[in-house]
Amino acid sequence: MAANSDNGFRRRWAVWSEAIASRLWPIPMAAVIAGVVLGIAIPELDRAVDESLPENVTAVLFSGGTEAARAVLSAIAGSLITATSLTFSLTVVALQLASSQASPRLLRMFASDRMVHATLALFLGTFAYSLAVLRTVSDADGEPFVPRMGVTIASMLTLASVIMLTFFLAHLARQLRVETMLRDVHEETQRTIRLAAETPHTAADRVPDAPAVGTRSVLASRSGFVTGVDRNAILEVAAEHDLVVRELRTVGSSVIEGRPMLEWWAREPRTLLGPDTLRQVDDRLGGAVRIGYERTPTQDVGFGLRQLVDIAVRALSPGVNDPTTAVHALSHISAVLAELDRMPPEPPALADEHGMPRLVQSQHEFVDLLELAVEQPRRYGASDPDVAARLFQMLEELAECVRQPERRSAIRSQLDRLEASVADGGYDAEERERFARLGRDVRTRLTSN
Repeated sequence: MAANSDNGFRRRWAVWSEAIASRLWPIPMAAVIAGVVLGIAIPELDRAVDESLPENVTAVLFSGGTEAARAVLSAIAGSLITATSLTFSLTVVALQLASSQASPRLLRMFASDRMVHATLALFLGTFAYSLAVLRTVSDADGEPFVPRMGVTIASMLTLASVIMLTFFLAHLARQLRVETMLRDVHEETQRTIRLAAETPHTAADRVPDAPAVGTRSVLASRSGFVTGVDRNAILEVAAEHDLVVRELRTVGSSVIEGRPMLEWWAREPRTLLGPDTLRQVDDRLGGAVRIGYERTPTQDVGFGLRQLVDIAVRALSPGVNDPTTAVHALSHISAVLAELDRMPPEPPALADEHGMPRLVQSQHEFVDLLELAVEQPRRYGASDPDVAARLFQMLEELAECVRQPERRSAIRSQLDRLEASVADGGYDAEERERFARLGRDVRTRLTSN
């Protein structure tokens, strides 16, 4: 149970991190608050220690009068707002380019970019700090006060902001490269696969069958996508009331409000639950399924493949016409599929701590993910010789590492369909011979391994 609790915490942490990282406002807002607090505290510190500062310290502090301090702080505040506007504008342009040339589903990655968050946080934090310090500059009653440490720190933050802007522009130029997008999606998918592979749930020794009567459905509270399932919570409810629960939707699939997403039944047919208990069970089970308006990578191993396929298909569209990008995307797709094949097999059913079957999972099947990875690139890229050749090579790579008969049969089926598509592609004799040789290589791998 300790391992389950640790994994549950890691999953919740992944969900929270994803929720915060995919929004632009939390970190900059925290920086604004910190800037205001420091802008109030530093001038008070100035008042307390200004007379006792040694000369070697005062030599590096701001030495101007009240008018000079106001001018410096006003200039800093104005310039930082301009820089913030520039940063935001460039980010919006990057989002538009990523959406039009790669995939709209990549916008989430740009919105969660740490460099964007850090740059906006530094700019807005410096702006808020400068305004907070500006209000303390005073020459009333013949006793002028200039927060020398406060103005000096504002100048240092401005210099840091200029340096950060330089790094941000270089970072943005790198992030707009499609190779960087492919790498980021691949790495994100690898993290999802590793997290899924480390789930320590206890496998049940059998898969319980649903009874002909007596099952009860848990309906979706709203429409959207299943973004995650808290299986520890489901197992807890099932064990508490002696139930068996079946998932009807995989993580990443769409659900419609009012339609079933789980079903459950009492393990002992004669077990009776009161109306209040029935509603409580439905509410707790429904709360264990997270539904969002967009797919996220936290538990959805198919989401990364979906993004990579989108990039490949968009590259093959007449408006972009970039088959080289499609070939590179297929290389990443092949690597992700190989990693998925190396995952420990998911148990079809999970048991509680006493070994009693409690949850029948809805799994991401390798065969379905292979169909997702090949179908659209094959349909839109079979007329391009490089893309078609890369599809053959991908199937050969998978045939070399896949061992399960069902998965090898799926690869053979995809090979048959790819050969049929290539046959209708209008290739000359030499190209057809090349594809025939590639097809034979795949069949050899399937036969020998």
